[in-house]
Amino acid sequence: MLTNNSESYRTSTQIVVVGGGPAGTTVATMLARKGLSVILLERANFPRDHVGESLLPASMPVLKELGVITEVEQSGFLPKYGATMLWGSQPDPWSWYFSETNHQYPHAFQVWRPTFDKILLENSRKNGVDVRESHQVTSVDFLDTGSVTVNYIHQADKKGSIDADFIVDASGSNCLLARQLDLREWDQFFQNLAVYGYFKGGASLPDPDQTNIFIESTTNGWIWNIPLHTGVASVGAVVDSTYGQTQISQIGIKDFLLQNINQSKYTANMLKDAELVSKPLVLKDWSYTNNPMAGDNYILVGDAACFIDPLFSSGVHLAFMSGMLAAAHITTAIKDKDLGKESEQVYANLYSQEYQHFRELAKLFYSSNRTVDSYFWEARRLLGVDTSYDSRKSFIHAVAGQAPRGYERAVMERGQLSEELLKEINEVSEIRSSRKSQADSLLSGMKISSPSITQLTPILIDGTKIEVKAVLGDGEFQWGYVLITPDRPEGTECSRLVSELVSLMLTKSSLDNIWNNIQTKFENIDSKRLERDILNTISILYTDGTITKFI
Repeated sequence: MLTNNSESYRTSTQIVVVGGGPAGTTVATMLARKGLSVILLERANFPRDHVGESLLPASMPVLKELGVITEVEQSGFLPKYGATMLWGSQPDPWSWYFSETNHQYPHAFQVWRPTFDKILLENSRKNGVDVRESHQVTSVDFLDTGSVTVNYIHQADKKGSIDADFIVDASGSNCLLARQLDLREWDQFFQNLAVYGYFKGGASLPDPDQTNIFIESTTNGWIWNIPLHTGVASVGAVVDSTYGQTQISQIGIKDFLLQNINQSKYTANMLKDAELVSKPLVLKDWSYTNNPMAGDNYILVGDAACFIDPLFSSGVHLAFMSGMLAAAHITTAIKDKDLGKESEQVYANLYSQEYQHFRELAKLFYSSNRTVDSYFWEARRLLGVDTSYDSRKSFIHAVAGQAPRGYERAVMERGQLSEELLKEINEVSEIRSSRKSQADSLLSGMKISSPSITQLTPILIDGTKIEVKAVLGDGEFQWGYVLITPDRPEGTECSRLVSELVSLMLTKSSLDNIWNNIQTKFENIDSKRLERDILNTISILYTDGTITKFI
């Protein structure tokens, strides 16, 4: 119910989303489609300026799911086919392309964020979200009843509040709830600062790379150059935070940006005839996580949850990913409180995994550059060997012997990796390759009823187990099977067949006993297909070390 007097307005809804960027509009749109009542409060009037113009192919299926892919494609944004870099062990620029690793989406876009974000915001309106611009949230009251009251100011002089069951913090780097609840954890590795602006009249990269993002390492850090369909280029210089703040205080933001550009080789040449057509802005101390990312009546998404160095253009991708996952969690929590409590932690785990992968990749990028010798790069080479994060092990297992996403391959091929890291990656790759050959030799062309393997008993590595946990389904979470192993303690979702197989292996059953049990439980599946699936699963489990041996 809405009340109106000279002091304030008050109303209620199921969910309040704070922030109208990619994360906020994604979660709001997906929740509204589920028939839920959603109010989105955005402090600005759109269109509004925002940095972060370069997308990744991983964002394309989300744009399709949101129903805006056609509008985005027709907005004139430049297609982004890959990246061109002056970085690593080579003295000249080199390029890599999304098509080498992503056949379904061989390009993304270089978007003009005022237009792009406006498309997403209007799409939320079309899907039934009550979007309110010029509404700045000032605080959130968490009530004993389990609900929340969101307090805001509208047009600088009108106060209001909204009672809700749930709040989504998509406030970006303002981190509304993180500041109020003291959740912020600053990253000690990425203590950088960026100064950026927009230039008109600069040169493009040579064909076929003219719409690529260009990243160039310099003495004091690195520079990005992103061409946009408006005829301008987004250009930013990333440096050590302490150094940057000292220099900016002495010479000013504009001169600092121009000075760093002039210290570059290729970017300076590309911009020699260009004009700076915007006021340069500063971003500092940007890498952080906020924990916990979710609670009984709140969830953090996008930059309000975490932010990593912008090196790999991961910001919008992480915003979309968190928005989709958050919508699934909230939908689940409203329907089933117990399952919602489980999905709360799964949301944090899934989002943190993706964040940590980009974090480890960025650390590797910084520590393996040999294009420039300077304090900035030497300090990050020393810091890059840090092994205090569990995610390092996960990263090694993710890139060793696996099909890379793109940047991973670029870093591995062009960077000068530390001997320690190379040794770890090669060891994992060699072990997997050897075990794959052994599995192929033992199981290829065999039947599970063959005398040569029927009495074999697979032995699982200690710590392996099957748990029933929340897993992501179609727009919400559901109970499912998760395989837990020492290398993947967070768990890997698996099918009922894999769950039954592993459960039987945990009892040290022979393949003969496993086959007889599985046939009984899966009578509706063709026996030849079932046998093939079992042998393939055994091969995979042996290759990745979950099955340690056969006795």
